[in-house]
Amino acid sequence: MKATLRFWTFIALIWLVATGIDRLWWNAYQGLPSWDQADYLNSALDHGRALGLMHGAKWQGWESLLDLSPKIPPLASLVNGTIMAIAGDTPKQAAWSLSIWHGLLLFSVASWGLQLRGQSLALIGAICVAIAPGLLALRSDYVLEMPLTAVVTLSLWRLGCWLHPRQGGKWIQAIIAATCCTISLLTKQSSLLVLIPALILVGFQTLRNHDATKKQLFSGLGIAILGITPWLHHNWITTIGGTNRAVFESAKIEGDPSSLTIENWIWYARLVPKQIGLVILIIGVSGIILWAIRHIFRLNSSTRISISNDDTFAWKWLIFTLLLGWLFTSLSPNKGDRYITPLLPSLLLILSRGWLEFGLWAKRHWPKASLLYLPVALVAGLCSSIPSTWSTQLSLLQRDKMGPLAKIVESAGGSNPTNPPTTLIVVPSTPDLNQHNVSYFGRMQGGNLVGRQLGSSLKDIEPLLTYAEWVVLAEGEQGSVRQSAATLDQAIRNSGIFAEIKRFPRHNGDSYSLWRRKPNKQTQEDFANKFPTLANGLGDGLHGLKIVFDEIAIHHMLDGHFQYQQVVKQKASQELISNPNNVEARWSLALLALLTNRPDHASQQFHALQELLPNNPWPAIYHTLVSLADWNPWKAASIASKAQSKFQHPILNGMRDLSGMLGGAVWRLPSSTQSIPTALKEIEKGFNTLPKRESNS
Repeated sequence: MKATLRFWTFIALIWLVATGIDRLWWNAYQGLPSWDQADYLNSALDHGRALGLMHGAKWQGWESLLDLSPKIPPLASLVNGTIMAIAGDTPKQAAWSLSIWHGLLLFSVASWGLQLRGQSLALIGAICVAIAPGLLALRSDYVLEMPLTAVVTLSLWRLGCWLHPRQGGKWIQAIIAATCCTISLLTKQSSLLVLIPALILVGFQTLRNHDATKKQLFSGLGIAILGITPWLHHNWITTIGGTNRAVFESAKIEGDPSSLTIENWIWYARLVPKQIGLVILIIGVSGIILWAIRHIFRLNSSTRISISNDDTFAWKWLIFTLLLGWLFTSLSPNKGDRYITPLLPSLLLILSRGWLEFGLWAKRHWPKASLLYLPVALVAGLCSSIPSTWSTQLSLLQRDKMGPLAKIVESAGGSNPTNPPTTLIVVPSTPDLNQHNVSYFGRMQGGNLVGRQLGSSLKDIEPLLTYAEWVVLAEGEQGSVRQSAATLDQAIRNSGIFAEIKRFPRHNGDSYSLWRRKPNKQTQEDFANKFPTLANGLGDGLHGLKIVFDEIAIHHMLDGHFQYQQVVKQKASQELISNPNNVEARWSLALLALLTNRPDHASQQFHALQELLPNNPWPAIYHTLVSLADWNPWKAASIASKAQSKFQHPILNGMRDLSGMLGGAVWRLPSSTQSIPTALKEIEKGFNTLPKRESNS
């Protein structure tokens, strides 16, 4: 008991020392969160507000909470937002969440190490995780890889405990393992790259075992499904689209190597010395070689030599999951230094066995000097991480402290929570000024200012001149923007509609300027008044669909708070009270339901429109689509079948077969091979023959 308490005291001490070092760095660093970092901070802030924990916020309902995580699962943001509510919402205060996740990682590594070889290995593994450059850097970078690494490591350890042939097979172990895997999946989708191969191993092993373990496996799958379904059901369309952009499109844009090239397969291997430290790697690998030699010697010797108390199954599980996880991660098209970090703790545990082997060897040959081995080796390992990690961190400290972001936000009224909701259009996009960190600084301490970016298309110019109130421009470097942003910049400067409020110097000698619409140049039209006309365009089918969403996509940039939606909803609802057959109001409410991801509400309006517009096939087409989006293929098949018998429309025909098959009607497979491609061609044809949009549409 005393030994156990002493061991966990050492682990807690490692966490405290690491956290102390982290806090020193965060207190010294006053830089700005860049694109990804600010995006994750915004997500945590959103979830903290939605839970009613942040300044001036209140509980917004379950659906509103799910709205906040359309592309990335919400669990990390829920935890981070809760911690932010306690610690504060400045970047350095929000970074306390990284320390909490790091504590979970140390616990998981130490617990796994105990299973593998006992306290000595577990202690070495925890120390290596604390000083490894790749993991140390994640504690000073507000991204999701630290929570992801912690929960994936926890999941792999618990799966191995449950699968263990002698110590596993218990119901409580199965429930814990399933819960941990569910937590991993609700942290980030990339956890699948590590968990899928591990779960395949689990499946093969379990199906060979007795019935009790099979029941535990399927019960665990049930837990995972129950845990993931609410978020996935609500956000599956945007999740698929976001994953495609993040994985495949990003890989193409960034020029990442093809999976068929040698460069792809050595991509992460070449990063290992930098990510775990050269000393840790050299001592670990050479110690493993010594371990292997002694193991072979034991097998070939007639003299029995006891060299270890290792758990053979636990080591096999660790090695197999590491290799398969590495394989799956390498197959992912999008490459990045931090994408392999969920596997670094497993690698460090293996290398820790090499460190331990040198310690055992020293103890046998120089018992007194062996006491110095571990401290000296660990100091050397820590020193090896300084060139690759601290030099990068120190260079960040030497950069311009804050830049003008906070002053820009304050000048636009973002620092005052009593000000009305404001949208600040950000034309440049640089690490120290972009729509994400503008939104974060604009909403700290209860602020109501959000940043949105325009300039990716020349089509942005006219809507911006018509509706925008506040704009930030850049003099000099524009950052990662298209050439069209320069045209938009000049249009604003030369329009006579906006007045320059103030210029803010940048550390490189350039500047940012804040512009505001002149009092005598008020917006020409309220978008809430224009919305019903746009919504009616849905009734024209593909001819109106693209125009509708192009217009709304731009306006959602101009009105980051979507204030028009409440106005439209109230007006349309009142019109339906006096006239339930008001088609325009029905289209408005249906489109609002689509934009707010409320398929059940949209279904009600499209059902009513089917009756009000008996000669128009599009309400039935949309009704079928939202039923499919709501995971109700049986309802979708019924709607499409009834409408197809009346309209004989190729899109309805394809959707009838598709929804039927998704609902289990496998007999529709032969006809679907023709109807679905025909429907897709009809959709493509419709979009390719859209009429040119009028300039004032």
